[in-house]
Amino acid sequence: MIISKDRKLVVGLEIGTTKVVTLVGEILVDNTIKVIGYGICLSQGIDKGRVNNLDTIVTCIRESVNKAEIMADCHITSVYLSLSNKYINCQNEIGIVPISEDEVTKEDLENVIHTAKSVQIPNEHHILHIIPQEYLIDQQSGIKNPIGLSGVRMQVKVHLITCDQNMSRNIVKAVERCDLKVDQVIFSGLASSKSVLTEDEKKLGVCMIDIGGGTIDFTIYIDGSIKHSQVIPYAGNIVTSDISYAFNTSYTDAENMKIQYGSAIKPPLGSSKNIDCSNINGNFQEILQQDALIEVIESRYIELLNLVKKNILNVQKKLHKKGEKYQLSSGIVLTGGGSNIAFLNNCSEKIFHKKIRIAKPLNTLGLAENINEPSYSTVVGLLHYGKEFYKNTEKKKKEFSFFEKWFKQINNWFKKEF
Repeated sequence: MIISKDRKLVVGLEIGTTKVVTLVGEILVDNTIKVIGYGICLSQGIDKGRVNNLDTIVTCIRESVNKAEIMADCHITSVYLSLSNKYINCQNEIGIVPISEDEVTKEDLENVIHTAKSVQIPNEHHILHIIPQEYLIDQQSGIKNPIGLSGVRMQVKVHLITCDQNMSRNIVKAVERCDLKVDQVIFSGLASSKSVLTEDEKKLGVCMIDIGGGTIDFTIYIDGSIKHSQVIPYAGNIVTSDISYAFNTSYTDAENMKIQYGSAIKPPLGSSKNIDCSNINGNFQEILQQDALIEVIESRYIELLNLVKKNILNVQKKLHKKGEKYQLSSGIVLTGGGSNIAFLNNCSEKIFHKKIRIAKPLNTLGLAENINEPSYSTVVGLLHYGKEFYKNTEKKKKEFSFFEKWFKQINNWFKKEF
């Protein structure tokens, strides 16, 4: 959080495989977020969430942050940082405690969460997120907020997201080298979900798939709670690599071909056109058929989406065996830079046999024309996390201020009496 000229500002930093993005948001009086600055730099020194050149990625972060500072007219001191790599794991756990008094207190809540997270996690991992799914008191289930309710025993179901400690340390180290404090490290899939999903979709059942440059993050929500989160270490860059290999061209030229002429399905018969690749790169004179390019792209997207589908079906089978809800009535929500490819919704419908939505970030104001694209879903989600943290901090400050004032009044009364 940054205070600048009486503005309540929050900053999100996404260090992705293809780009480093810094976003500055102002929390307005009506609790909405207005984006007032951003900085973008092409990524170097990081691949699929793993730092492979610390000095290079530090330079990229500094450039991105400096651009955002200039646009927002502020000095950035701390950021909310997204994280995605193949070493992200998730597990659902249960905690049980007796209710200490007649009704559930905050202390009971803390105890039951502590019990739920005191489980074995993979070696060298640490917990990124502990997300309560539901509480149960005696025989009553489906409780979202148990404070004040009466009972004998309380149980909580939680979703734990963990990450390899060294992987997260290295990316945090890169940020700290830029004289920035990391307020919180947030799994990219959660940030994107916060940015693009509606509460109705989460309630009915939905799978969000964020197709980035180096990884695919996906999360499954059912009955309003997160049930699964996962990272697949293949994404848009592998499509570009296929094009580069198939047509014997550079990676940069292949990326330009994908953006300008690519599609996730073949066009109708007879509508394919010739691609003059000389306007992409002067050294590459070959004339290509668009059909040939799309065939390479389509086959890889089908493979990637089927990989996600396989994982979704496995999660649904597990939920079904437990007797829990497993249907995704709201279908599939696609986002991330890799979802910008033409006709991806048509391709996805054939694979998932569900309704498909290509999602842009929701509930933000300002600079909408610049950041209102699927490729910014994660970094916008970081702003929403920052806003919630700020609200909770302000609430605690007010509670502390109330008790401090109450204590002073009692103390003054004692002084007068004695």
